[in-house]
Amino acid sequence: MKMFEKYDVIVVGAGHAGAEAAAAAANLGSKVLLVTMNLNTIAQMSCNPAMGGIAKGQIVREIDAMGGYSGLVTDKSMIQFRMLNKSKGPAMWSPRGQNDRMLFSATWRKMLEETNNLDFWQDTVTEILVKGDYVYGVKTAMGLKIESKTVILTNGTFLNGKIYIGTKQFPGGRMGDPASYGLSDQIKDLGFETERLKTGTPVRVDGRTIDFSALEEQKGDENPENFSYLEKTKLSEQRSCWITYTSPKVHEILKSGFGESPMFNGRIQGIGPRYCPSIEDKIERFSDKARHQLFVEPEGWNTIEYYLNGFSSSLPDYIQVKALKKIPGFKNAKIFRPGYAIEYDYFPPTQLNYNLETKLIKNLFFAGQINGTTGYEEAAAQGIMAGINAHRKIKDQEPFVLKRSEAYIGVLIDDLITKGVDEPYRMFTSRAEHRILLRQDNADKRLTEKSYHLGLASEERYQKFKVKDSKIQKLRNFILENSISPHELNTKLAQYKTAPLKQRVKLATVLLRPQINLNLLLTASKSLHNFVIENKMDNEILESTEIQIKYEGYIKKEEEIAIKLGKLENIILKDDFDYNQLTSISYEAREKLTKIKPKTIGQASRISGVSPSDINVLLVYLGR
Repeated sequence: MKMFEKYDVIVVGAGHAGAEAAAAAANLGSKVLLVTMNLNTIAQMSCNPAMGGIAKGQIVREIDAMGGYSGLVTDKSMIQFRMLNKSKGPAMWSPRGQNDRMLFSATWRKMLEETNNLDFWQDTVTEILVKGDYVYGVKTAMGLKIESKTVILTNGTFLNGKIYIGTKQFPGGRMGDPASYGLSDQIKDLGFETERLKTGTPVRVDGRTIDFSALEEQKGDENPENFSYLEKTKLSEQRSCWITYTSPKVHEILKSGFGESPMFNGRIQGIGPRYCPSIEDKIERFSDKARHQLFVEPEGWNTIEYYLNGFSSSLPDYIQVKALKKIPGFKNAKIFRPGYAIEYDYFPPTQLNYNLETKLIKNLFFAGQINGTTGYEEAAAQGIMAGINAHRKIKDQEPFVLKRSEAYIGVLIDDLITKGVDEPYRMFTSRAEHRILLRQDNADKRLTEKSYHLGLASEERYQKFKVKDSKIQKLRNFILENSISPHELNTKLAQYKTAPLKQRVKLATVLLRPQINLNLLLTASKSLHNFVIENKMDNEILESTEIQIKYEGYIKKEEEIAIKLGKLENIILKDDFDYNQLTSISYEAREKLTKIKPKTIGQASRISGVSPSDINVLLVYLGR
């Protein structure tokens, strides 16, 4: 009996990348099979129980704006919300949610099970089925061959995964789950370049043994917001996080275990994340620092388990516990499990096209940590894009590609396939040259209409966006066209130590003052207040309108720069272009251009080792 029909898309792995990929392809109409080693750990938060953060929060908003599930799941399982960087400009504001780990995974599974066109199978994929230079399915550990038109690999840290705790080492994709063998070796045999990376996680602590009176409380925002643009849920109760610090004594104990550290004795060959280093790595690299900040994060509503963010370690377990007990608040601490490092295979992403399809094997897509990224959000972003593009490949439609000026997702994918990675890639606002355009408040304006025309963003989502956008424009026009008098506002201006008005001026003119915000104007101008109430404008409308008016000059300038740079993206380079014939460009540039095969002059200009003069030579050669 043939157990399986032929699928349009098979997604291998059900982490954040796999879950988003499966949802996107299925919602677009493809018949999808999601294959995972354990159906009870769908979208498992393997490391910290949180979503978002600096630049990552913008990514979650972008995924949601396109009709992905990450924002909705985050809102439904959130136990605390904070908007980071509020003291800086709006380009830097980043939402972050602390989550109930078990509820997060359960909610993801529920949403996937409610998705049409999506089947599930619990098994391990050991091989992809290849004919010539096309993939046509997968083979599993149970010996089953399942055919499909496309395959998306989202294997996370499971490919030849190895866990390290001091001198102990054993195979695993994460603690308690087996590693995946066979698939990585086959892909290498097919001609793919394969490398190793390393990541890690800290001890999990029994909250009953923590002295919270010795810690600094970190509460959530007074008025918590949402990640999703579609559903607005009010977080009526929040759980606090806490802050503590290491000390010279803690560092001394940790150093005593360096001789048994797999990081320092050479047993781990993979490179770890620069921006999320282990505690031993921090002590070694920042030896002048007497202490390091640690965040004590609850794992959920109904658990005593806590995550010690900043204390990631692969040192011997007894060293970890000994050092832990010297941290303020942890004198009597007991742990649920020690921290560990994990080393795994990944495939350098320069082997991919912009649609995340591999250059070597057609209809085969890679997404997530196997592309060298770190973080749930970066993985989920690749997943939704791979799911969209696998569906479009089947339909013989053009790839869906986001520009660097359109989304952090565009920056992420362009960085990966153009520059490659030599350490786990993490998104930051500093990586986005157009970040004033890529704010967390306007992800729906940037992406929802695009996704709606693809067929992914729902009619409900699109109509909500149109209503919101219409209200923003109405409010903007009101503020630009209506005035306020000195007697309405001068008392409040004096409180904020800004010059009084001498005559009636437009509301927008006052709003441009750095000390003044829209909420203050609402308390001063009765006409503005009534307009907002009559049109049922919430805080999201007010915030977006204020940003548009206050930063209009910067936004316009950035849009002009993006258009100018975008012209380079229209100059196409053919895949078979022979760069070796251009002896006027550097040898390194010829080598990098030949390896990466950029699609456009714009992409070529961002390749490390290709100089502006090399680009000028290319432009001259192309007659441009």
